[in-house]
Amino acid sequence: MRILAVGDVQFPSGAEYVAAALPAIKRAEKADFVIVNGENTADNSALDERCARLLLASGADVITGGNHTLRRPEVYDFLDECSDTVIRPLNLPESAPGRGWTILPVCEGLRLLVINVMGQVMMDPCDNPFAAADRLLESKKGLYDLAVCDIHAEATSEKTAFAYYFNGRISCIFGTHTHVQTADERLLDRGTGYITDIGMCGTEDSVIGAEPTTAVNRFITRTFSRKKQPSGKMIICGALFETDNRTGYCVSVNRIKY
Repeated sequence: MRILAVGDVQFPSGAEYVAAALPAIKRAEKADFVIVNGENTADNSALDERCARLLLASGADVITGGNHTLRRPEVYDFLDECSDTVIRPLNLPESAPGRGWTILPVCEGLRLLVINVMGQVMMDPCDNPFAAADRLLESKKGLYDLAVCDIHAEATSEKTAFAYYFNGRISCIFGTHTHVQTADERLLDRGTGYITDIGMCGTEDSVIGAEPTTAVNRFITRTFSRKKQPSGKMIICGALFETDNRTGYCVSVNRIKY
């Protein structure tokens, strides 16, 4: 099975760009399943319902989230209603809207467990992602055939440690949040495919997706202002994982950039 993971989508314009390009990318990469991180699809770092629905209609199978997912109360009902296809970090409080996992049928009758967790290092308060994912895997034992996880975290060490801890138990693990695609894709010795960050989708001439002046002023003056959407060439970053359906092992992981 070929699983395409698409990095953090920036602003509604990024969502529209990804939606327009995704069908062709899906065909070109021969992807059987597509996961898109959509927590920044709103104008100012939040999940946007319209954009999420647009991405799903264009070929995404699951939308994952992160620390910005719950910033807008108007998406709470949407997260509850569409929890099979739009998920938020598992290790947020249990009472939070939505849920942090889904199990969906994929090719050859297989069942794919998609998990979304958030890191603890330099992030908003949350439960331990290692413990939360451990509990979920145990509770869903026998209900899925392969698992994939989006770990939305700041620290590269936390993401990498997570991959080694779940090596052999989660087939594909990819990081999101930092918006910079890393060059460390690898196959771990017990069958897990891993990359620390799959990058972002948005304007390339930017500071992690935002208009550069906004970010520069923050560092120079310590003042904060609303993120502005930059103009310029758009990029789509992500990674393509291929798994062996018989063993559940990941057999290849490759970065993509369009």
